[in-house]
Amino acid sequence: MDSDVSDTPSTEDETHAMTEDGTQATTVGETDTRATTGLIMCGGEGSRLRPAVGDTEKPLVTVGGEPMIDRVVAALQASSLTTIAAAVSPATPATAAHLAEIEGVALIETAGSGYVADLSDALAGLDSPTVTVAADLPLLTAAHIDRAVTAAGNDSLTVCVPASLSEELGLSAEPTVDHDGTPVVPTGLNIVGDAGERTAVWRAPRLAANINRPADYRVVAAWLDGDTQTKF
Repeated sequence: MDSDVSDTPSTEDETHAMTEDGTQATTVGETDTRATTGLIMCGGEGSRLRPAVGDTEKPLVTVGGEPMIDRVVAALQASSLTTIAAAVSPATPATAAHLAEIEGVALIETAGSGYVADLSDALAGLDSPTVTVAADLPLLTAAHIDRAVTAAGNDSLTVCVPASLSEELGLSAEPTVDHDGTPVVPTGLNIVGDAGERTAVWRAPRLAANINRPADYRVVAAWLDGDTQTKF
């Protein structure tokens, strides 16, 4: 597996764009195989977050005055991707209705059988490689997406952050996996490709802001409202 923890570009002739959290996005020539399709996974029940948000479907939870799903859609639309789809399920009918009103987002109905099964069903009708994004990443940026697309090429890529970063920010570090002896947390930003499988580890605070639990919601909402010194 490959690990990228330095934000150092791989070649001198790439074009660099800084994300707001200091990570770099790179662009490559149009002849390289790379993802052009983005898939938002938004069919989960979001039960862990309910103590903070009640019965509101997780993608529709508002942070900084906007539903999380709208922030994710905006990041995808501002990226290099040309096709955007969203996987919904019987657990998220209000999210499906909301997304149906957004131009340029194709809805994919899944059975709600679980993340892996729903992901497999949704990917079956999309071009590969495909960017997959969780609906609960409200601080995701286009630069994060384009950086992952470039890094992956035709491979599958799992983007992680160090578990220590999540802990520093007061966010839940879960699930935690081992990568070259270091605990890391998958961010919910991935590429599903046709070749190898790799892992990228970025010290990217905004990607660490995956809202799974009430504490995550409070930290991110406070930052967007300007009520905290936490730096994303």
